[in-house]
Amino acid sequence: MSKPTPISGFPEWTPAQRMIEQYVLDRIRGTFELYGFAPLETRAVEPLDQLLRKGETSKEVYLIRRLQADTDGPAGDDALGLHFDLTVPFARYVLENAGKLQFPFRRYQIQKVWRGERPQEGRYREFLQADIDIVDRDTLAPHHEAEMPLVIGDALRSLPIPPVRIQVNNRKICEGFYRGIGIEDPEAALRAVDKLDKIGPARVAELLAETAGASEAQAKAVLALAEISAPDASFADAVRALGVNHPLLDEGIEELVRVMDTAVEHAPGLCVADLRIARGLDYYTGTVYETQMIGYERFGSVCSGGRYDNLATAGTARFPGVGISIGVTRLLGLLFGAGALTVSRDVPTCVLVAVTDEESRGVSNRVAEALRARGVPTEVSPSAAKFGKQIRYAERRGIPYVWFPGPEGDEVKDIRSGEQVRAEAGVWTPPAVDLKPLVS
Repeated sequence: MSKPTPISGFPEWTPAQRMIEQYVLDRIRGTFELYGFAPLETRAVEPLDQLLRKGETSKEVYLIRRLQADTDGPAGDDALGLHFDLTVPFARYVLENAGKLQFPFRRYQIQKVWRGERPQEGRYREFLQADIDIVDRDTLAPHHEAEMPLVIGDALRSLPIPPVRIQVNNRKICEGFYRGIGIEDPEAALRAVDKLDKIGPARVAELLAETAGASEAQAKAVLALAEISAPDASFADAVRALGVNHPLLDEGIEELVRVMDTAVEHAPGLCVADLRIARGLDYYTGTVYETQMIGYERFGSVCSGGRYDNLATAGTARFPGVGISIGVTRLLGLLFGAGALTVSRDVPTCVLVAVTDEESRGVSNRVAEALRARGVPTEVSPSAAKFGKQIRYAERRGIPYVWFPGPEGDEVKDIRSGEQVRAEAGVWTPPAVDLKPLVS
């Protein structure tokens, strides 16, 4: 067998990195549940017509098919694809289970997704997302849009990561403004503005002319709107100063003012109204969010989402929603690459129980069982080598304590300080700081 090589875009963390990831997921999960979101997991595949019905995603979808078709089996495998986000499968789940759900329905979902984009630092083809969504039947109260950044702010603030800034906009502002200045294809204009950070204003102006039919004056007005940014509701005055009028514009301003007022009251400094934020997916209809880590802005958003009104619809049934997603793998990949996250040891083990000789291994096993019963992560030495070798084994793995069973009484040694004391497995407890690996 030839030596295997990594597949680009499919990360495999080391055990230490995986422990950091688990710590991060536990903190995120805990915050979501504090806000009343219930857990959900959907299947990994969806019909292609569902995956492709909203937004420009056809180049990103991985197709699913069997290597050898079963001619006697059910057809349709070739029409399946791996989901590229969790919002589309969640919308499908709501439609299928609407009769069993209580609305407004609040769910969180922490799951792998697959996206066929070009791998680069912080961008992967297989990655983990942590999503929250709130959906309701027929109408969704606007205060839910103001709640989303508060949840994410608390979740990310609980992690040992740089502070974040959530950029907020409302697509009704953009669409109403574009219609107010006479642009006939506002969705094309939105997609062009969404590329502003990547290609710059000059190229966006060209795209506005090419794809949205914008004149030079219209493109200049679109870029002027995109330049508006404020840490509070004062953005509204800047928008109105541009002199454009449209009912949808007024509606969007009102909704974004509500979001910003809530953020300023409950989490000052967390959000900024940034009118260049558009989000490329077509299913967003109202408030949209993007989140940057301070110091890592050049890598773009690590958490994004928005309001959608027409994604979960079938016939007369309509379930508008709002959601936001943390790109867990993206966030961790950036921090791992910068060496900005560490864990105090590479294994969960707190205590290694030494083995005097193989005949007395059962004694060591009973000590380990007693420690584990009290919540102390413990393993037994793999061999009855000299105690010096067993201690070095613990040192190499970062295990802080070695337990020595003895006929005159047991002793436990802190191999970092060299301190050794008498101990009983049913009584002794390590300091809280040593019980589990610490992430920093």
